[in-house]
Amino acid sequence: MPCRPCWCLRYFCFIHFFKTLYLSLFKTNKMGQAKLFVGMGNYVELLSSESFWNSIAVTFIFVAIVVTGSMLLGLATAVLCNRTFPGIRFFSTAYALPMAIASSSAAMIFKIMLHPSIGIVNKLTGLHINWINDPHTALVCVALLTAWLNSGINFLYFSAGLSNIDETIYERASVDGAGALFKFFRLTLPGLSPIMFYTLIVNIIQAFQSFGQVKILTEGGPGESTNLIVYSIYRDAFFNYRFGSAAAQSILLFATTMALTLVMFRFEKKGVSY
Repeated sequence: MPCRPCWCLRYFCFIHFFKTLYLSLFKTNKMGQAKLFVGMGNYVELLSSESFWNSIAVTFIFVAIVVTGSMLLGLATAVLCNRTFPGIRFFSTAYALPMAIASSSAAMIFKIMLHPSIGIVNKLTGLHINWINDPHTALVCVALLTAWLNSGINFLYFSAGLSNIDETIYERASVDGAGALFKFFRLTLPGLSPIMFYTLIVNIIQAFQSFGQVKILTEGGPGESTNLIVYSIYRDAFFNYRFGSAAAQSILLFATTMALTLVMFRFEKKGVSY
């Protein structure tokens, strides 16, 4: 029989999920207390809302940019540091640094860098773009910042994976006349496939949960171009006091993330070499 601390841990892990599920079936007052049972009414209202579907579309675009960018950057930096050269410790520290920086601090710095008149980005490029207030560029800016923030932990994951690949396979490949590209695509990537699969899942979950960057940089705007579903949940709950709708969105976000994870595990055997 599980000990008391185990039961307490399970309670604190699941009680909030079931409370959210419960609230999603009700209309609430401004204190978040369930008042009127509506059953699936909140879900029907969401699924017929253009704003909700826009949040879903924006979120998937954001996740695609973040996951692709953070994994490519983490992999590239790990490969670069997988050899001995002067200053390697400095570069390794610099590449891992994003994981130690708070997203709010990074967002504030990024906001100054992208300022249309005093920002260093416009100064260096000679452009006059209002990056985070333009619907065409705001989402990309937030996504690129998030990708950089997530690249630090990816760098550590991929570095650990590279250190576990047997060096003798590269030596044998060199004897057979294999080039650098052949070694990377036929030896390095297959050797990293378990780490890449794990990193992909972690990055997708983290990307779906991104909030601080959006709150500080754009607050879901301009318009609804950066209104990620997490920010939509926050806005519905703490600005519009629609806790039932926010709870329903949380459940749908959980279901979406769970479904993507299960699909990836379903196809794990086809792309992962152990």
